[in-house]
Formats: sequence, structure tokens, C-alpha cells
Amino acid sequence: MSDRPARAEGADTDHRSPFERFVEAAQQHVSRPWFFAAMATFILAWAISAPLLFHDLKSAAAVLHVVSSCISLLLLALLENAGRRSEEASHEKLNTLAEALGALMDSRAAEDPELHEHARRLRDAVGLEERH
Repeated sequence: MSDRPARAEGADTDHRSPFERFVEAAQQHVSRPWFFAAMATFILAWAISAPLLFHDLKSAAAVLHVVSSCISLLLLALLENAGRRSEEASHEKLNTLAEALGALMDSRAAEDPELHEHARRLRDAVGLEERH
């Protein structure tokens, strides 16, 4: 199974910004076991080299804290952006499904008049009138 998200038929062009493509690539990399192993190796290397490279443990701890805080902040921003885009895509898919189901229900309403009311309730429930 591929790690890439499914794309619609005929979606030959990529309309994402360079930042969005970067975020997606970063998300793909940081969610892999090798990234976790690399970070664990970094911490292990720091623990081994700290007494050799620094005169006191406070300096070594400060370096580790600054580096890990910067990495954490950047990863948080990237992953939050990826999560937001994923949520927006899920909402768009739900809206499309609900819209299609509502249209199908409306087309069959001549056979069952209750379907008009159910279709209206479906549209209200997912907020189709508020689509952007």
C-alpha cells in the first residue's frame, strides 16, 4: 500500500504551494521509524559526548535543550499544518458525499415524499450551505 494520499482521476497538476509540498514530505519522513531512531541516536551521542566536549554539564544540557526545542517547535508547526490540511480534506470529502446523497434522495423523492425532509436534514447536519 502506498504512503501517498489518493488523488482524483485526472489530477495531473499539483496546485499545492511549495510550503505545502514541503510539509507533506516532512510529515512522511518524521512519521517513520528511522526518524525516531535518528533522534534516539542523537540523544545517545549527546549523552556520550557531553562530558568530552563540555567542561560542565550545564553547558551540555543547555545545548541539548536549545537544539531539541528548536526541532520540536519546527516539527510542531509542520505537523499542525499537515493535520489542518488533512482535516479540511476530510470535511470536503464528507460534504461531497452528503451533497451527492442529498441529490440522490431528492431525485427519488417522487416515490417517497419523506425523502425531501431527510435530504434537508442531511444538508443541515453537515452544513452544506456553509461550504467555502
